[in-house]
Amino acid sequence: MKLTLEIWRQAGPTHEGAFETVEVPDAVPQMSILELLDHVNNRLIEENKEPFAFASDCREGICGTCGLMVNGRPHGAEQNKPACQQRLVGYNDGDHIKLEPMRSAAYPVIKDMVVDRSALERVMEKGGYVSINAGTAPDADTLHMNHETAELALDHAACIGCGACVAACPNGAAHLFTGSKLVHLSLMPLGKEERGKRARQMVDELETNFGHCSLYGECADVCPAGIPLTAVSAVTKERARAAFRGKDD
Repeated sequence: MKLTLEIWRQAGPTHEGAFETVEVPDAVPQMSILELLDHVNNRLIEENKEPFAFASDCREGICGTCGLMVNGRPHGAEQNKPACQQRLVGYNDGDHIKLEPMRSAAYPVIKDMVVDRSALERVMEKGGYVSINAGTAPDADTLHMNHETAELALDHAACIGCGACVAACPNGAAHLFTGSKLVHLSLMPLGKEERGKRARQMVDELETNFGHCSLYGECADVCPAGIPLTAVSAVTKERARAAFRGKDD
């Protein structure tokens, strides 16, 4: 299968970038987007040319490292799949594919398709933890939690922090990411002591680095973990709860 790729090339954060056209005459439908880039880079290395920089790690849809834009859409054409799981089976011989870094003001480009997503980490640093008593581990039945609540918490804990929700949002909002963390931690029996503090600090950091929620749901459409759009409401709900209960909560 022959494909024409337009791949973003940018030497560094302070340099201007541009698309570079690459012809791939021997792409295979079973290739993932990342394997396609590997294939291109192997050829460039053989020709003593600089390969394209892009991020990846586990390539199993778990780590969230492999975020990039494919034809203007985070990760690729298929819904709720990371780039490492997006295959070329949906493309035809002669198709054009545009590959570029995730586009958001909160994600400065480091090089080529590698971006700095530490703004998401700063949100987590403000409240992504729980208080526990140090010592031996408690018995399994010490803290009671019903099955439905545990499943709901796990559904929101599935967020892999890839940041696709931000790139998909026209306002560059990270409410789906932050909301998923707030829901997860608010449902767990541990960490109740800092629930209000967590909400205030995480939402403040969210609003410092990201835009306002557009309410259109583009974020849930591309989320590889399938985080439900209802997680967005937790940002307002948890902040309102914290304001009502006061600073001691």
